[in-house]
Amino acid sequence: MEQGMQGKVVLVTGGAKRVGAAICRRLHAAGAQVAVHYRNSVQPALALQDELNALRPDSVATFQADLLDLAALPPLVDQVIAKFGRLDALVNNASSFYPTPLAGIDEQQWHDLLGTNLRAPLFLAQAAAPELRHRLGCIVNIVDIHAKRPMHGHLLYSVAKAGLAALTRALAQEMAPQVRVNAVAPGVIMWPEHASWMDDEQRRKIVALTLLKRAGEPDDIARTVAFLIQDAPYITGQIITVDGGRSINI
Repeated sequence: MEQGMQGKVVLVTGGAKRVGAAICRRLHAAGAQVAVHYRNSVQPALALQDELNALRPDSVATFQADLLDLAALPPLVDQVIAKFGRLDALVNNASSFYPTPLAGIDEQQWHDLLGTNLRAPLFLAQAAAPELRHRLGCIVNIVDIHAKRPMHGHLLYSVAKAGLAALTRALAQEMAPQVRVNAVAPGVIMWPEHASWMDDEQRRKIVALTLLKRAGEPDDIARTVAFLIQDAPYITGQIITVDGGRSINI
């Protein structure tokens, strides 16, 4: 891949596994230095660090933080800058996801789902804002097609992602003209971990609703994130849907 991000530093939250790891690999292949954030996934984070540093020494580092702890967010940004000397882009990828039917919602679920999907991206943007303004950098948030069309039985998650979509546009206004802020809204990319509530027949029906009649790949999201960071200097305040056409077919 063309090394178009040489010298740039990107912080990816939830970067150790799944779509987050695909984003880290794609940005690294484009020449970026990558700060891989994780909460509990220490072994996958270290394995990814070793994998990518074997390709380009000292180009990747891992950073542990609980994004539900607001006091941990400014130090996370500071540690990345201390390690790499700068920060050019923030990818808010980390997310909690599980069902929350109305009758069973409790305060802990509110705290977790709104905290990881909405509050943490806001306060990480706040912490990173001075450096991103200085570097004329950008933010990419990972939203969801269910920000527009709520997912049945997932009330809090849908509300949180709708808030993140609104936050994307609001931050684009607040941080202009120095910082661009955009988002990617995935559809069917990877099935949720530990999704015992979703059987094979439900998955088949979901895929059947896509116009392309197939699930996407994590790299479909990673490519779009890389585009927004590297090749979209006149795009801000936008949400790009990557869902095989599902959102216009349901």
